[in-house]
Amino acid sequence: MSHPRSESVAASDPLRPRDHVDSVGERDDIVQPRLGVFGWLRWGWRQLTSMRTALVLLLLLAIAAVPGSIVPQRSADPNGVTQYFQDNPALAPVLDKLQLFDVYSSVWFSAIYILLFVSLIGCVLPRVKHHFKALRARPPRTPARLSRLADHTETLVELAPGEVDPAAYAESEASRAIDLAAAQLKAARYRVQRYDSRGAFSVSAERGYLRETGNLMFHIALLGLLIAVGVGGGFTYTGQRVIVQGTTFVNSVGTDYSSFNPGRFVNPDNLTPYTMSLDTFDVKYETSGQAGDFVAHMTTTMPGQKAVDDEIRVNHPLGIAGERVYLMGNGYAPTVTVRNPAGDVVFHDSIAFLPQDNNLTSLGIIKVPDGLAKQLGMVAFFYPTQVQNSSGAFTSAFPALLNPVLTMNVYEGDLGIDGGVPKSVYALDTSGMTQLTGGTTGAKSIELAPGQTQQLPDGLGSVTFDDASPVGAKDATQSVKRFVSLSIHRDVSGPWVLGFAVLALASLMLALFMPRRRMWVKATPKGAVLSLEYAGLARGEDPTLADAVEALARKHGDAFDAGADASRPAPSDRNPSVD
Repeated sequence: MSHPRSESVAASDPLRPRDHVDSVGERDDIVQPRLGVFGWLRWGWRQLTSMRTALVLLLLLAIAAVPGSIVPQRSADPNGVTQYFQDNPALAPVLDKLQLFDVYSSVWFSAIYILLFVSLIGCVLPRVKHHFKALRARPPRTPARLSRLADHTETLVELAPGEVDPAAYAESEASRAIDLAAAQLKAARYRVQRYDSRGAFSVSAERGYLRETGNLMFHIALLGLLIAVGVGGGFTYTGQRVIVQGTTFVNSVGTDYSSFNPGRFVNPDNLTPYTMSLDTFDVKYETSGQAGDFVAHMTTTMPGQKAVDDEIRVNHPLGIAGERVYLMGNGYAPTVTVRNPAGDVVFHDSIAFLPQDNNLTSLGIIKVPDGLAKQLGMVAFFYPTQVQNSSGAFTSAFPALLNPVLTMNVYEGDLGIDGGVPKSVYALDTSGMTQLTGGTTGAKSIELAPGQTQQLPDGLGSVTFDDASPVGAKDATQSVKRFVSLSIHRDVSGPWVLGFAVLALASLMLALFMPRRRMWVKATPKGAVLSLEYAGLARGEDPTLADAVEALARKHGDAFDAGADASRPAPSDRNPSVD
């Protein structure tokens, strides 16, 4: 029966470390080493540059980008941000403080981005150095016992009898077998190294370093993507502009852009001052009202060059001066003229109306700041094909101009545009204004067809819905101008991003499908018999390794036998045996 050791015996045992679990009262003097400032920095760097951290940061970056596709971004859709504030007055300020309207330039997104960039550099550089050394190193020595490997096969070859020096002949055949194996492996794109020792001849071969090369190239391509997006974003700009038929856009920030979002390295004064004019906008509607095809016919002019006819279609942007011009939307732009009581024109413009449904029932705001006794505002609806629904309200039954009608509710008062605060051209603040027509005023809303004029209430003057049809037109299909909404985008990083993305995909395929394996062929003379051993070892899973070993053994054996038959002398040429 055994007895537990006493504490005194345990303490006096010289073979047991002092921090053993059974030690009592002996570990009180153990002091943990202090890392210090540099120690903590080294520990933090190792944690940051680990592959696990890089994967976590990559996942966080993907999650952090999600709000950018849910919440409108100022850089891409400033009007959408303004509308979001109007629709969600309580939630929008909170999201704005969290920088959710500027996700990709926010502090928290940039922090994840930079940490991922540093982490990838710390992961890749040491591995590149190690991989470079591995590429220059020789294949490892042949294991002493190949039979211990899982994928192993052995063949015994009987040597030809009657040789003068059987031992030398066996060694020469063994050497020939290894030379033949080395040549076959090298032809199969293996790196080979001959190792002969202790009466055995062998060749060690390996291949598949392209797997690690692909892995490294994938991470390098990912770094390239981060650099291209980060640096290229500083040279990228996006602008929006609505162009009404018959008007011209000049590529200048100070005059013609509705909104402009430049990168930090973009100088707005250096934009190429080309011009674009909307000549016509052609659209074909199906009987269901769905637009089958539409195209904006443009006239573009580069500085110092002749005008060129161009087209813009959906998903077929116009390329000009290194920029891409995309067709984002379209609609109607009724032309309205307002005259004062004396008949003088105080307002004349074609206003882009925003479509409200698939049949292009459209809403527009008309503001007349000067020329009348008081400022005037109108909330107008345009119906390309006006019909009256069951409730008595007007709507459009078809998006084409079959029965175009413009209705307006007139407001009188301060438009709020003299205070220096920018106001949206698509909204009218009626809180400080007096409604003159429509609603509960008792006066009917103004209703006009193209070419008609109606007097404004209270003798303020008149308003005309101008007919834009060309001379000789027989119907109203061209009576209202069209407009297009364009997005002008310049992205110098696009080709780089595409190139690095293709490189990443190709590298990933290489890393996934290129097996890394080592093969050995060993020839050992055993008297009148030559032992040929074949073995393989894979780094990672390689379901084809066993078949590769068998194929090598079969191919090498056939070639060795064929060489032996060709080199064996005829019976009359052999040395005669001594009686």
